[in-house]
Amino acid sequence: MCLRKSLWCALVLLLVLPARGIFAQNAAVPSAPSETMVVLGSATPVPLAESPRSVEVLPLQGKKLAAESPQDFLRQDSSVFLEERGAGGGQADIVLRGGSFEQTLVLLNGFRINDAQTSHHNLDLPVPLEAMDSIQVLEGAGSTLHGVDALSGVVDFLTAAPDHDSVYLRAGEGSFESNEETLMAAATRGRWSGRATAERNFSTGFMADPDSTAGCDPQQVYRDCQDDRDYRNMDASAESWLGSRLGVTDLLFASSDRSFGANQFYGPYNSWERTKGWFASARQELGTHTVAAFGYRRHTDDFVLLRNDPAIYENNHIDGSWQASLRRTMNLPAGSLLLTGLEADGDSIQSYNFSGGVTSFALGIHARNRGAGYVDFDWNPPQRRWNLSAGAREEIFSGGAQAVFSPELAGSLRITQQLKLRASGGYGFRIPTYTDLYYSDPTTLGDPHLKPESAWSGDGGADWAPSSRVTLSVTGFYSQQHDTIDYVRSATVPNPNLPVSCEINGVQQPNMWCADNLNGLHFAGVESTFTWIPMKSQTVRIAWTGLHGAQSALHGLESEYVFNYPVENIHATWTATLHHNFAIANTVQLVQRYQQTVYPVWNAMLTHDAGKLRPYLRFSNLSNTGYQEISGVNMPPRTILGGIAFQFGD
Repeated sequence: MCLRKSLWCALVLLLVLPARGIFAQNAAVPSAPSETMVVLGSATPVPLAESPRSVEVLPLQGKKLAAESPQDFLRQDSSVFLEERGAGGGQADIVLRGGSFEQTLVLLNGFRINDAQTSHHNLDLPVPLEAMDSIQVLEGAGSTLHGVDALSGVVDFLTAAPDHDSVYLRAGEGSFESNEETLMAAATRGRWSGRATAERNFSTGFMADPDSTAGCDPQQVYRDCQDDRDYRNMDASAESWLGSRLGVTDLLFASSDRSFGANQFYGPYNSWERTKGWFASARQELGTHTVAAFGYRRHTDDFVLLRNDPAIYENNHIDGSWQASLRRTMNLPAGSLLLTGLEADGDSIQSYNFSGGVTSFALGIHARNRGAGYVDFDWNPPQRRWNLSAGAREEIFSGGAQAVFSPELAGSLRITQQLKLRASGGYGFRIPTYTDLYYSDPTTLGDPHLKPESAWSGDGGADWAPSSRVTLSVTGFYSQQHDTIDYVRSATVPNPNLPVSCEINGVQQPNMWCADNLNGLHFAGVESTFTWIPMKSQTVRIAWTGLHGAQSALHGLESEYVFNYPVENIHATWTATLHHNFAIANTVQLVQRYQQTVYPVWNAMLTHDAGKLRPYLRFSNLSNTGYQEISGVNMPPRTILGGIAFQFGD
């Protein structure tokens, strides 16, 4: 306890006292860097080649015509498994290294996007794809620098300031009456730059109900339509950057509106759902050594259990979250760097259900807050081939909950100019969502007594680049989890392994999914990425991850989410630049989920992402594979979408 008090006192002093020779995180209105920089898992941005952590950097510039949503780029990382529920980038979950979809922290420019109601909404990204610059994925525990929910990894979606005036228009149509449009305008004036972006996409769905009525308008709210998997997504954002003597000011406002047929998403029901939200953030440099930031997110979820009869059961959830942070970096002797930070976060929810004309509480009305302090020491001696990073975080929760201490250690050693070894280890944790704690419907029951879940994880690997045309990265990893949160059920009565939450008035409910803490869960695996550039115009990239998990935690019960991970995940891509700036890409993914058969998915793209006129074609699931990324939820068959974009300005 004395150690923890000392940590807090030291943090306050370091954030208040003046510093010399501070490293600036954002020294001016951002411009394109000369090399790939990593912002995850490090005290300050560092070159990817020097990062001691397992990080994947996915640049988006010049590639956006080939993707329907930002999630499409995440599939390049074989340690990422996307549990999508259809097309359009509507609802999807991220699984990293076998952890549940709730164990991945989602960030937008470093701000938390994770939803307090349910992690199913973590990818309700309010910023359109065209406004994004890159995606970075940190694999392994990240709670030391990024806090709660970073148990198995962190995904950060990043924007960047424009460097010239431009106007961008895009429109396309495709299978199942799908349609997409984008409008973006960017401007620069001296020290100021800004961008406004709006996009939408919709479809009448690929699984039309035989009883559907004619005249379903995909541009309207879908409740009166009977298609099982229709969707409509709209996103808009406005962001500005201003450089001054004080530093860079970054202001962002974004909003989203998504409605979709949710047939079989959460059980054997033809459900419907609509989510809406907005997000605002401000980041201010205070000189060259301190950055202050504040963000607020509001999100609503309207869920109808039976689409053809909404009066049977409907939920409405409204949740909000705020976050504030103060970070300071200091250069120390011998090439070392010290980062200190303070954070405060809070979330709340108001939740009701409507059944048979009666209104009552669903999740109820709740609120909670937390504060954290952290330090990170990076040692990178000049003229030496190694670096070391050590950090610690103390997270304190409101309501008398126990504080959490999260340490981390990482380092790398460059054997030769071509070969680097690296290793890292740390502690990650997650608190239950409000759905985990309080949700109840005819098939699901939460538990207000759930414990937070946590994990110790570590990895070690090597990065080898024998030439500018060949690179190979291999990493082995291990994670030992504690009090993993999942939903379990049993088909037998009685079953002594059922959690207490599965009892209603002392009677077991064997057919319900009941929230519970599982123990004895651990994962081990290997991930690798091979990149070959046979000629300047072609690139071949093969990523493979193999995973093994312990199943002893269930004790005869059936799991809803935890054991959906892929034991094998292979992603192979071949890209080529043709004449007149046309580009072609072929991607093949081979996946075998736990206790499921392997399935292939083949996608292809033809794009012309240069000049004023930019046509494109996207072919999805050319293999016409019938597959599911979540049990019971079919993915779309073979589809095609084509369109054209107009770029005005350099």
